[in-house]
Amino acid sequence: MFSKDEAAVLRKHFWTSYGKSFPRKWLLYNTKIKGFGFKFYADNKTAMVVLDIEPNSETKRELLYQQVAALKTVTEETYLPEVIFDENHRLDSGKIISRIYVQLDEKFSIYNKNTWGVAFDFFNKNMTQFELWFYEFEDFIKQADI
Repeated sequence: MFSKDEAAVLRKHFWTSYGKSFPRKWLLYNTKIKGFGFKFYADNKTAMVVLDIEPNSETKRELLYQQVAALKTVTEETYLPEVIFDENHRLDSGKIISRIYVQLDEKFSIYNKNTWGVAFDFFNKNMTQFELWFYEFEDFIKQADI
């Protein structure tokens, strides 16, 4: 086990190492849709690339999710075959958001440096596919941004 400080240092080193391994500017929150952003996620058990839909309005969240869900087949067939759509994802805080994500299937822990390379490759491949998907369907998705 690691102390809280050691764990924090390892997490910081993980993200710094990833940034150095794949030095590019990702889309992430620059979608120009409020509450609609891409994220990298890693913890002691899993790594994911996620699209979180969490605008202030529940109605807007539902509309944006429905617009994205309409693209499910093309998303699976062309961009992200393992994508998971979760309309009502509960965060640890209890907040309900919509989340579309891809999860690393291999054994991973942010605290095990031997697993980092697999996660880095996974992040790079899947975020690239998410971005290509977004740029292809950006205008369609923005139709729900009322």
